[in-house]
Amino acid sequence: MSLVHVLRFKLAFLFRSAAIIGLVLLLLSLFVPGEGVFGFTASAFQSPGTSPPDTSPPDTSPPDTSPPAAYGMIDLGTLSTHGGNESAAWAINNRGQIVGHSTANTGGYHPFLWEQGEMTDLGTLGGSWYYATGVNELGQVVGRGQYSAADWQLHALLWDKGKVTDLGTLGGDYSYGSAINNRGQIVGESYTASQELHVFLWEDSVMTDLGTPGGRYAYANDINERGQIVGYGETASGEFHAFLWENGAMIDLGTLGGSFSAALGLNHHDQIVGYSLTASGDYHAFLWEDGEMIDLGTLGGNDSGATDINDAVQVVGYSRIDASDHYRAFLWEKSSGMTDLGTLGGDSSFARNINNRGQVVGNSEIAPGGWISHAFLWQK
Repeated sequence: MSLVHVLRFKLAFLFRSAAIIGLVLLLLSLFVPGEGVFGFTASAFQSPGTSPPDTSPPDTSPPDTSPPAAYGMIDLGTLSTHGGNESAAWAINNRGQIVGHSTANTGGYHPFLWEQGEMTDLGTLGGSWYYATGVNELGQVVGRGQYSAADWQLHALLWDKGKVTDLGTLGGDYSYGSAINNRGQIVGESYTASQELHVFLWEDSVMTDLGTPGGRYAYANDINERGQIVGYGETASGEFHAFLWENGAMIDLGTLGGSFSAALGLNHHDQIVGYSLTASGDYHAFLWEDGEMIDLGTLGGNDSGATDINDAVQVVGYSRIDASDHYRAFLWEKSSGMTDLGTLGGDSSFARNINNRGQVVGNSEIAPGGWISHAFLWQK
């Protein structure tokens, strides 16, 4: 396994971005406290086909109407049953259910579901390293973890009605689950028998290889109700570009003038967000719509990245705020631009996901000068 992929396995905790963003930007699908963002990209090549995307409208089930407990950035704490001191939130659905992971005092991370003020351990298959990364409106959760206590290799996992299911691999040792839609379709990436990393679509207990944009490595980050998938991967030229997968093809989304881009989230209106290298050598958040990649700018520093977008075209992500190594979670709207969401008391925060109610989740340092971070819910 190459150094890049050892890092990708290791960087499975907290921030999609940090001080070393300009050095390593390789893997924007895993977080680790105090370690940085990493991402890869993709281009337009045919991939093995699957069933045609669903053209039905997005899920319209009524959202949770219970009154919010508080406004602004709320500390979700950690799993008290395991005594750890850090946590990170990865995703939130329209019902307000939040998933992520929390440290344990014996080492490792446990997956959690947070709902109505309570953080619950989702359970494991044995072992210590588990991450919950996506949740749909049915409460089905996707992520990754050790598929046995005796093996350190991680597999994509599905948590559903108290049961944990190993989704397997494409023939290699590792697989990573990233997102799940309301049809139960799961996307992620897996090593193949030839040690290439390919995007997969898992549906009806079958994992289908969607290939790469032309190189050896590709990553999937999100899927919508129409079955459209976004991610990033290596092209035939060796560059990494953001892609949109639909109708069996990977479409290259281009860049902001540099040689790298990564797509991290999409909504139901063909609008995609991520980050890209610019012509000046900085990394900026982007919004892709109508075939155009739009630079969303920053909060004052050089670097930013967009991680998710809802159907109201509200975009969340992270941005460096000045020449320091401090980053802030942001909310971007067409009418007002980029807004700093603050922190839980520390220097940096990172937004990861937003639902259609405008609720944002991510992680934030809880004290200045420290690396201890907690999952947060931001709402207004």
